[in-house]
Amino acid sequence: MNNNKTAQIGIIGGSGFYSFFEESGCPFETIEIETPYGNPSAPVTIGEISGKKVAFIPRHGKNHQFMPHLVNYRANVWALKSLGITRVISPCAAGSLQKHIKPGDFVICDQYVDWTDGRKNTFIEGPKCIHPSSADPYCPELRQTAIEQAEKLGITVHKKGTVVIINGPRFTTKAESQFFTNQGWEVINMSQYPEVHLVHELDMCPVTIALITDYDAGLIGNVPPVTHKEVMAVFKSNIDRLKKLLISIIDNIPVERKNCECHNVTHTS
Repeated sequence: MNNNKTAQIGIIGGSGFYSFFEESGCPFETIEIETPYGNPSAPVTIGEISGKKVAFIPRHGKNHQFMPHLVNYRANVWALKSLGITRVISPCAAGSLQKHIKPGDFVICDQYVDWTDGRKNTFIEGPKCIHPSSADPYCPELRQTAIEQAEKLGITVHKKGTVVIINGPRFTTKAESQFFTNQGWEVINMSQYPEVHLVHELDMCPVTIALITDYDAGLIGNVPPVTHKEVMAVFKSNIDRLKKLLISIIDNIPVERKNCECHNVTHTS
Protein backbone atom coordinates (compact mmCIF):
# COMPACT_ATOMS: atom_id res chain seq x y z
CA MET A 1 0.00 0.00 0.00
CA ASN A 2 1.32 3.44 -0.91
CA ASN A 3 0.78 5.72 2.08
CA ASN A 4 1.60 8.95 0.28
CA LYS A 5 0.12 11.24 2.96
CA THR A 6 -2.33 12.83 0.55
CA ALA A 7 -4.83 13.32 3.38
CA GLN A 8 -5.02 13.08 7.17
CA ILE A 9 -8.72 12.60 7.92
CA GLY A 10 -11.33 10.51 6.13
CA ILE A 11 -15.11 10.89 6.16
CA ILE A 12 -17.46 8.15 4.97
CA GLY A 13 -20.84 9.73 4.28
CA GLY A 14 -24.02 7.79 4.99
CA SER A 15 -27.54 7.81 3.58
CA GLY A 16 -28.39 11.31 2.34
CA PHE A 17 -24.77 12.47 2.64
CA TYR A 18 -23.24 12.16 -0.81
CA SER A 19 -20.93 15.19 -1.04
CA PHE A 20 -18.99 17.36 1.39
CA PHE A 21 -16.89 19.98 -0.36
CA GLU A 22 -19.07 20.95 -3.31
CA GLU A 23 -21.60 23.04 -1.34
CA SER A 24 -18.99 24.70 0.88
CA GLY A 25 -17.08 26.45 -1.88
CA CYS A 26 -13.93 24.75 -0.64
CA PRO A 27 -11.48 23.84 -3.44
CA PHE A 28 -11.22 20.10 -3.90
CA GLU A 29 -9.94 17.46 -6.25
CA THR A 30 -11.47 14.16 -7.26
CA ILE A 31 -9.32 11.06 -7.61
CA GLU A 32 -9.97 7.49 -8.71
CA ILE A 33 -8.40 4.84 -6.48
CA GLU A 34 -7.88 1.20 -7.41
CA THR A 35 -7.77 -1.29 -4.56
CA PRO A 36 -7.03 -5.04 -4.27
CA TYR A 37 -10.69 -5.43 -3.29
CA GLY A 38 -12.29 -3.78 -6.28
CA ASN A 39 -13.72 -0.30 -6.72
CA PRO A 40 -14.76 1.95 -3.84
CA SER A 41 -18.34 3.21 -3.79
CA ALA A 42 -17.28 6.38 -5.62
CA PRO A 43 -14.22 8.44 -6.52
CA VAL A 44 -12.67 10.13 -3.48
CA THR A 45 -12.86 13.90 -3.12
CA ILE A 46 -10.08 15.68 -1.23
CA GLY A 47 -10.17 19.22 0.14
CA GLU A 48 -8.65 21.26 2.95
CA ILE A 49 -10.45 22.20 6.17
CA SER A 50 -8.76 24.03 9.04
CA GLY A 51 -5.40 23.41 7.40
CA LYS A 52 -5.95 19.65 7.28
CA LYS A 53 -6.39 17.52 4.20
CA VAL A 54 -9.70 15.70 4.32
CA ALA A 55 -10.90 12.89 2.05
CA PHE A 56 -14.60 12.12 1.54
CA ILE A 57 -16.31 9.07 0.08
CA PRO A 58 -20.08 8.39 0.02
CA ARG A 59 -20.67 4.94 1.52
CA HIS A 60 -23.59 4.10 -0.76
CA GLY A 61 -22.29 5.81 -3.89
CA LYS A 62 -23.16 9.19 -5.37
CA ASN A 63 -26.66 8.03 -6.26
CA HIS A 64 -27.24 5.68 -3.33
CA GLN A 65 -26.88 2.75 -5.70
CA PHE A 66 -25.24 0.36 -3.21
CA MET A 67 -27.49 -1.23 -0.60
CA PRO A 68 -25.89 -1.67 2.86
CA HIS A 69 -25.40 -5.43 2.48
CA LEU A 70 -23.67 -4.87 -0.90
CA VAL A 71 -21.35 -1.95 -0.08
CA ASN A 72 -17.70 -2.78 -0.82
CA TYR A 73 -16.54 -1.83 2.67
CA ARG A 74 -13.03 -3.22 2.20
CA ALA A 75 -12.43 -1.13 -0.93
CA ASN A 76 -13.73 2.04 0.74
CA VAL A 77 -11.55 1.64 3.83
CA TRP A 78 -8.48 0.53 1.87
CA ALA A 79 -8.82 3.57 -0.40
CA LEU A 80 -8.73 5.91 2.60
CA LYS A 81 -5.76 4.11 4.16
CA SER A 82 -3.86 4.34 0.87
CA LEU A 83 -4.03 8.14 1.15
CA GLY A 84 -2.16 8.08 4.47
CA ILE A 85 -5.27 8.76 6.57
CA THR A 86 -5.10 8.06 10.31
CA ARG A 87 -8.61 9.13 11.47
CA VAL A 88 -11.96 8.12 9.97
CA ILE A 89 -15.30 9.72 10.84
CA SER A 90 -18.35 7.66 9.87
CA PRO A 91 -21.66 9.53 10.08
CA CYS A 92 -24.73 7.36 9.58
CA ALA A 93 -28.51 7.41 9.73
CA ALA A 94 -29.81 5.24 12.56
CA GLY A 95 -32.97 4.23 14.35
CA SER A 96 -33.52 4.61 18.09
CA LEU A 97 -34.11 1.57 20.27
CA GLN A 98 -34.72 3.58 23.47
CA LYS A 99 -37.39 6.21 24.16
CA HIS A 100 -35.00 8.79 25.59
CA ILE A 101 -33.03 8.87 22.31
CA LYS A 102 -35.18 10.93 19.98
CA PRO A 103 -35.19 11.64 16.24
CA GLY A 104 -32.79 14.50 15.57
CA ASP A 105 -30.46 13.48 18.42
CA PHE A 106 -26.85 12.46 17.78
CA VAL A 107 -25.25 9.41 19.38
CA ILE A 108 -21.48 8.96 19.65
CA CYS A 109 -21.35 5.16 19.71
CA ASP A 110 -18.94 3.31 21.98
CA GLN A 111 -19.86 -0.33 21.21
CA TYR A 112 -21.44 -2.35 18.42
CA VAL A 113 -23.19 -5.70 18.07
CA ASP A 114 -22.81 -7.43 14.71
CA TRP A 115 -26.10 -8.96 13.52
CA THR A 116 -25.07 -9.21 9.86
CA ASP A 117 -24.17 -12.21 7.73
CA GLY A 118 -22.27 -12.91 4.53
CA ARG A 119 -20.23 -9.71 4.48
CA LYS A 120 -16.51 -9.57 3.71
CA ASN A 121 -15.46 -8.38 7.15
CA THR A 122 -11.66 -8.62 7.39
CA PHE A 123 -8.42 -7.88 5.60
CA ILE A 124 -6.75 -10.72 7.50
CA GLU A 125 -6.55 -13.77 5.25
CA GLY A 126 -3.28 -15.40 6.30
CA PRO A 127 -0.72 -16.83 6.21
CA LYS A 128 0.12 -15.05 9.49
CA CYS A 129 -2.35 -15.78 12.30
CA ILE A 130 -3.70 -12.50 13.70
CA HIS A 131 -6.61 -12.02 16.09
CA PRO A 132 -7.23 -8.27 16.49
CA SER A 133 -9.02 -7.06 19.60
CA SER A 134 -12.48 -5.54 19.21
CA ALA A 135 -13.09 -4.93 22.91
CA ASP A 136 -13.18 -1.16 22.47
CA PRO A 137 -13.97 -0.65 18.79
CA TYR A 138 -14.13 3.16 18.71
CA CYS A 139 -11.31 5.62 19.28
CA PRO A 140 -11.64 7.23 22.75
CA GLU A 141 -9.79 10.36 21.67
CA LEU A 142 -12.01 10.94 18.63
CA ARG A 143 -15.16 10.13 20.61
CA GLN A 144 -14.28 12.75 23.22
CA THR A 145 -13.58 15.35 20.56
CA ALA A 146 -16.92 14.61 18.86
CA ILE A 147 -18.83 14.86 22.16
CA GLU A 148 -17.19 18.14 23.15
CA GLN A 149 -17.81 19.77 19.79
CA ALA A 150 -21.44 18.62 19.65
CA GLU A 151 -22.05 20.13 23.07
CA LYS A 152 -20.41 23.40 22.03
CA LEU A 153 -22.74 23.59 19.02
CA GLY A 154 -25.81 22.99 21.18
CA ILE A 155 -26.57 19.61 19.59
CA THR A 156 -28.42 17.07 21.71
CA VAL A 157 -25.77 14.38 21.93
CA HIS A 158 -25.67 11.05 23.76
CA LYS A 159 -22.14 10.37 24.95
CA LYS A 160 -22.28 6.63 24.41
CA GLY A 161 -24.46 3.99 22.84
CA THR A 162 -24.34 0.48 21.47
CA VAL A 163 -25.30 0.16 17.82
CA VAL A 164 -26.67 -3.15 16.60
CA ILE A 165 -26.05 -3.66 12.89
CA ILE A 166 -28.63 -5.64 10.94
CA ASN A 167 -27.97 -6.96 7.47
CA GLY A 168 -30.70 -5.14 5.56
CA PRO A 169 -32.03 -4.15 3.19
CA ARG A 170 -35.23 -4.83 5.13
CA PHE A 171 -36.06 -3.07 8.39
CA THR A 172 -36.70 -5.13 11.53
CA THR A 173 -39.85 -6.89 12.59
CA LYS A 174 -41.46 -5.59 15.80
CA ALA A 175 -40.34 -8.75 17.60
CA GLU A 176 -36.71 -8.26 16.53
CA SER A 177 -36.80 -4.61 17.49
CA GLN A 178 -38.26 -5.38 20.93
CA PHE A 179 -35.54 -7.99 21.46
CA PHE A 180 -32.80 -5.46 20.69
CA THR A 181 -34.44 -2.88 22.96
CA ASN A 182 -34.68 -5.40 25.79
CA GLN A 183 -30.92 -6.01 25.54
CA GLY A 184 -30.41 -2.36 26.45
CA TRP A 185 -28.89 -1.44 23.09
CA GLU A 186 -29.50 2.14 21.95
CA VAL A 187 -29.12 2.39 18.17
CA ILE A 188 -29.86 0.29 15.09
CA ASN A 189 -28.19 0.64 11.70
CA MET A 190 -27.26 -1.38 8.59
CA SER A 191 -23.76 -0.18 7.70
CA GLN A 192 -21.46 0.22 10.70
CA TYR A 193 -20.18 -3.35 10.51
CA PRO A 194 -17.75 -4.28 9.10
CA GLU A 195 -16.80 -0.68 8.29
CA VAL A 196 -15.65 0.29 11.78
CA HIS A 197 -13.75 -2.95 12.33
CA LEU A 198 -12.00 -2.65 8.96
CA VAL A 199 -10.87 0.86 9.89
CA HIS A 200 -9.42 -0.61 13.07
CA GLU A 201 -7.70 -3.46 11.24
CA LEU A 202 -5.76 -0.92 9.19
CA ASP A 203 -4.67 0.87 12.37
CA MET A 204 -6.80 3.97 11.80
CA CYS A 205 -8.95 5.65 14.46
CA PRO A 206 -12.71 5.24 13.93
CA VAL A 207 -15.57 7.30 15.32
CA THR A 208 -19.26 6.92 14.46
CA ILE A 209 -21.79 9.74 14.64
CA ALA A 210 -25.27 8.24 14.52
CA LEU A 211 -27.94 10.72 13.50
CA ILE A 212 -31.26 9.39 14.79
CA THR A 213 -33.94 9.50 12.11
CA ASP A 214 -36.74 7.42 13.67
CA TYR A 215 -37.91 5.15 16.45
CA ASP A 216 -37.51 1.52 15.50
CA ALA A 217 -40.57 -0.64 14.86
CA GLY A 218 -40.96 -2.32 18.23
CA LEU A 219 -40.29 0.66 20.51
CA ILE A 220 -43.38 2.87 20.44
CA GLY A 221 -46.94 1.86 19.62
CA ASN A 222 -49.34 3.62 17.31
CA VAL A 223 -46.69 4.81 14.87
CA PRO A 224 -46.45 3.67 11.26
CA PRO A 225 -43.51 1.44 10.29
CA VAL A 226 -40.42 3.37 9.29
CA THR A 227 -39.76 3.88 5.58
CA HIS A 228 -36.62 4.74 3.66
CA LYS A 229 -38.31 7.95 2.47
CA GLU A 230 -38.90 9.02 6.07
CA VAL A 231 -35.31 8.26 7.06
CA MET A 232 -33.95 10.32 4.17
CA ALA A 233 -36.24 13.26 4.95
CA VAL A 234 -35.13 13.46 8.58
CA PHE A 235 -31.47 13.04 7.66
CA LYS A 236 -31.74 15.78 5.02
CA SER A 237 -33.29 18.18 7.52
CA ASN A 238 -30.29 17.66 9.82
CA ILE A 239 -27.48 17.54 7.26
CA ASP A 240 -26.36 21.13 7.88
CA ARG A 241 -25.97 20.47 11.62
CA LEU A 242 -24.00 17.34 10.83
CA LYS A 243 -21.64 19.16 8.48
CA LYS A 244 -21.06 21.93 11.03
CA LEU A 245 -20.20 19.28 13.60
CA LEU A 246 -17.81 17.54 11.23
CA ILE A 247 -15.98 20.79 10.49
CA SER A 248 -15.74 21.55 14.21
CA ILE A 249 -14.40 18.06 14.93
CA ILE A 250 -11.82 18.35 12.15
CA ASP A 251 -10.74 21.73 13.48
CA ASN A 252 -10.12 20.24 16.93
CA ILE A 253 -8.55 16.87 16.12
CA PRO A 254 -4.97 16.85 17.46
CA VAL A 255 -2.30 16.41 14.82
CA GLU A 256 -0.68 13.54 16.71
CA ARG A 257 -2.50 10.54 18.21
CA LYS A 258 -1.75 10.49 21.94
CA ASN A 259 -4.64 9.04 23.91
CA CYS A 260 -5.54 5.88 22.02
CA GLU A 261 -4.07 2.58 20.94
CA CYS A 262 -5.84 2.38 17.58
CA HIS A 263 -2.51 2.21 15.75
CA ASN A 264 -1.67 -1.03 17.61
CA VAL A 265 -4.79 -3.11 16.98
CA THR A 266 -3.14 -5.63 14.64
CA HIS A 267 0.21 -5.60 16.43
CA THR A 268 -0.83 -6.88 19.86
CA SER A 269 -2.51 -10.17 18.93
